[in-house]
Amino acid sequence: MSDAAWNVPARFNFARDVVEPLAGGSARLAIRFVGAAGSVRDVPFGEVATATARWAGLLRELGVGRGDRVLALVGKTLDWHPLLLAALKIGAITIPCAEMLRAKDLAFRAEHSGARLLVASRAVESEIELMRAELASPPEVLWLDEAAARLARQPDTTPTEDTAAADPAFILYTSGTTKNPKGAVHTHGYCHAKRRQAESWLAATADDLVWCTAGTGWAKSIWNVLLGPWSVGAPIVLHEGGFDPAERLELVRQLGVTVLCQAPTEYRLAAKLDGLERFDLSGLRHAVSAGEPLNPEVIRVFRDTFGLTIRDGYGQTENTLLAGNLPGMEVRPGSMGLPTPGHRLAVIDGEGRELPPGEEGDVALAGRPPTLFAGYWEQPDETERVFRGDWYVTGDRASRDEDGYLWFAGRADDVILSAAYRIGPFEVESALLEHPAVAESAVIGKPDPDRGQIVKAFVVLRPGSDATDVLARGLEDHVKRVTAPYKYPREIEFVAELPKTRSGKIRRVELRQLEERRARGEE
Repeated sequence: MSDAAWNVPARFNFARDVVEPLAGGSARLAIRFVGAAGSVRDVPFGEVATATARWAGLLRELGVGRGDRVLALVGKTLDWHPLLLAALKIGAITIPCAEMLRAKDLAFRAEHSGARLLVASRAVESEIELMRAELASPPEVLWLDEAAARLARQPDTTPTEDTAAADPAFILYTSGTTKNPKGAVHTHGYCHAKRRQAESWLAATADDLVWCTAGTGWAKSIWNVLLGPWSVGAPIVLHEGGFDPAERLELVRQLGVTVLCQAPTEYRLAAKLDGLERFDLSGLRHAVSAGEPLNPEVIRVFRDTFGLTIRDGYGQTENTLLAGNLPGMEVRPGSMGLPTPGHRLAVIDGEGRELPPGEEGDVALAGRPPTLFAGYWEQPDETERVFRGDWYVTGDRASRDEDGYLWFAGRADDVILSAAYRIGPFEVESALLEHPAVAESAVIGKPDPDRGQIVKAFVVLRPGSDATDVLARGLEDHVKRVTAPYKYPREIEFVAELPKTRSGKIRRVELRQLEERRARGEE
């Protein structure tokens, strides 16, 4: 699909062309903000537009201009939206950062991007001071508390740079599961294109209240805490507090949320709550999940308890929602769904040929839609490496069925090869999660002299379950019953927690490396 078919205008600025028109009626709700202590405040678009103009004036006063990079480390505060919008307004490039990043992570992003300015809250001051000590030329730091007085002196309106659709708007860093993260560059055209997933997958309208729970340092927050809902005029929830599954479900009711977007881990933990039926989710008309596949058992629990089908979706930092279970579609639990409007996805082989149904291969996106990143920041070799002819190759493995539904197998390096069988870890993890004793699991291939690899599972148990040999054998038998017997874990290790990326995805690579060290007698 061409840019023209996406209706991306040649010149576009989200702050000017979306937010400011919404602010025309100053009472229109933009953000329902929930403070860490539970206080609730409604913020209209008029207030957001004014704050954006003031932030734009302050950034310009600090010498930030078109093309300059700005690190944003302000957490889920009411400064996050105006700061990012202000950077768009003046043509600067924002690098959203998660509060959980450590000094080493921040130093890498600052140095790699050549950031001119870091805007931060005092909550992360110690890490920032360590970051500054690591760098020969650290960026200037603007603390939110010091910015407040300077913002008050700025005018309520300011000119907008006439940005082109191809101009860079964001650098979104990947999770970096095996090496340093890469900076995916997204354009102002991408900002416009986010409307389509908000309409199709979120299925949001101006009458909805959308709560995407993603942290403000991750790509999904750009998708659905900023660009997507506001593209269709829908207000959003911003919750400053941390995640507690019971509190989360209660807040959905109290706040009047109608569209919920959570990480799979959050749905998994909520599904394990005792007395789940006590929560009232009758006002929630739509729920979606993305980040990694959602297990069929979790989908079943929510459907049986609330009559609510969680619609899984698939996308990456480098793009957008590429496949999903959209409203009106049959949901096949465990499937990634079908390609989303405007995207042609296929399962291809190493030569770039499309594979027939039932054969596992690389998930790939055809062409260069505006939702696809413009490239990795100052890493042309890495950019070239992810293309195979006209295909962008995602690095994920899947198959498709006769109806075109995609079925996730795992990251290319996660797939287990055992005695000539190819085994996707996700299917085994999902089978384990169906057992009432299991809270979470991660499955890897452990080196084995006879089979090449065996399936090994690392399992986190629910409170009240004991890690015994009897339970381990019971889990093995359970997996044999619910999936192909050759896929059962031949070894189970009970652990207190699983290693995860800062965005909450399981780091199977760490577990594989652990087993490799053990095989060498290093642990």
